[in-house]
This record gives sequence, C-alpha cells and structure tokens, in this order.
Amino acid sequence: MQHIKIYHSHSLRAAPDQPEIIIEGPVSAESLQELTMHTKLDAFRRPKEQLEALVEIAQLPEGRIIIAREGSTIVGYVTFHYPDEIERWSQGHMQDLIELGAIEVADDYRSIGLGKKLIRLAFEDEQMENIICFTTEYYWHWDLETSKLTVWEYRQMMEKLMKSVDMIWFATDDPEICSHPANCLMVRIGKKVPISSVEQFDRIRFQQRFMY
Repeated sequence: MQHIKIYHSHSLRAAPDQPEIIIEGPVSAESLQELTMHTKLDAFRRPKEQLEALVEIAQLPEGRIIIAREGSTIVGYVTFHYPDEIERWSQGHMQDLIELGAIEVADDYRSIGLGKKLIRLAFEDEQMENIICFTTEYYWHWDLETSKLTVWEYRQMMEKLMKSVDMIWFATDDPEICSHPANCLMVRIGKKVPISSVEQFDRIRFQQRFMY
C-alpha cells in the first residue's frame, strides 16, 4: 500500500492588519518538533502532550498531520491515521482505510474557516484517492459550551465541514455511534479504491446480519 503524501502550503490573514497564518502539510515529525501548541488546543489532552501525539502520528507510514500556524505556534490541526486497534474499524486490517482522527482549532481562530482549509489541503492533488477515509463524530467530543450551539446545530456544522471534501453520511450498526442520534459516520471513498475494499468496509460497518 502506497501512502501518497504531497506537501502543500497556503496562507491567509483574518484581516489586512492581522498576522499571516500558514496552512501546510503533511508536515514531518522533525518540523513539528520545532513548533509549539497554542495554549487553547486542549480539547483532547494538554497542549504539550497533544504535540507529542502529533509527532508520533507524523512518524507513521500512513500518518499525516495538517497544521495551521501563526509563526511557530500551531493554532489548528487535523490528523489522519489507521483506526485504533480497540475499535471495530481496525478489524480486517485494511491498509486502505484511514481515519480522520481529530480536528481542532484554537478558540480565537474559529471564525475564519480554518477547519475547512485544513481538511481541503489534505486532499489536494488527489493524493488520497486510493483510500477510504472515514471519521466518527461523537457529540461528547463537541465544544458545545464555547460554540454556544445546540447538539443538532453542531452536528450540522460538522456534517457541512466534512462534505467540503465529499465525505458523506454512511449508515452503521456500531453501538457507540448508534448510542445517540447526533453521532454519525462520515466517509469518502477514493476514486481508485477497489470494489473489494468497499465490500470489506461494508462488512465492518454492519456486523448484525439482519441489518446488512
């Protein structure tokens, strides 16, 4: 399995008098080690520990990290990697099944479309057309308090974000996703993915035979 990684970089300013923000990736582990995390990037773990996790992912053959940074400070990121071994999505050990694992943007940078720009950069030059990319959206991971959105408004926002790279809603009988109606599975099947992989993914999505 060839994991194609083509580096891209874009820049933007929230306003003409605001500092330049660089969106780039996939970035190397060595590059990440030269940077620091914004103090508000703490949704999953403390910023320093999160940076260490990003470095580890960047070292994986399939891992890719896309970041947004202001100078040497990371203000947003998105991760791609194989699903965790304890999750059903790792069953079958599919080499062409990659999870969009986490996306996080610091509070002060959430109004300029960084999330969409981070994800779109990852798919540039058709570098992910040979994989099935999926993400599992759980409402308990969402920052409802800061965003002031309801569960359903946040779900709509996340669905719109994933649709910007042609990820669409897929049904599943996974108990964790089915535990709340706002949770969902979003999937993008690359144009070069063989039908055998699609069929294998379908068997992973549905494990209760009466629902298949």
